[in-house]
Amino acid sequence: MPKIRMVIAENHPAMLAQLRQLMSEQYDIVRAAEDGIEAYEAVLEFQPDVVLLDITMPLMDGLLVTQRLRQDGSRVKIILLSVYDDPDFIAAAFSSGADCYVAKAHMSTDLHPAIRTALQGGHFISRSNAIAELSNGKP
Repeated sequence: MPKIRMVIAENHPAMLAQLRQLMSEQYDIVRAAEDGIEAYEAVLEFQPDVVLLDITMPLMDGLLVTQRLRQDGSRVKIILLSVYDDPDFIAAAFSSGADCYVAKAHMSTDLHPAIRTALQGGHFISRSNAIAELSNGKP
């Protein structure tokens, strides 16, 4: 069975290296991008199954990349990565068309389950203080 094809988009070299290490054994990383435009073009060119997108990248942020991919009709599964533990960022991620929202602080435990969930057609959000606030009905 062929490996799931993936694009990783992260502008911080150390984080990109960590993502490559976490993903390379189970997934075929077809491209690593360092900005949003590169990520967008890589998805169009390589047609991966999954894209891991940093929510804050230069030239085009992850939210805009997500919106444009969805407007183009891309069916790629989009996992947005963020350091932000904020309900507004999470809401914006899903409004833009993301399948999953993974907090960078929880990448080692949440990335693989998020990818599996997305590939099965579901949504995933890292457990966080913001999620606890959302589920308790707080603003």
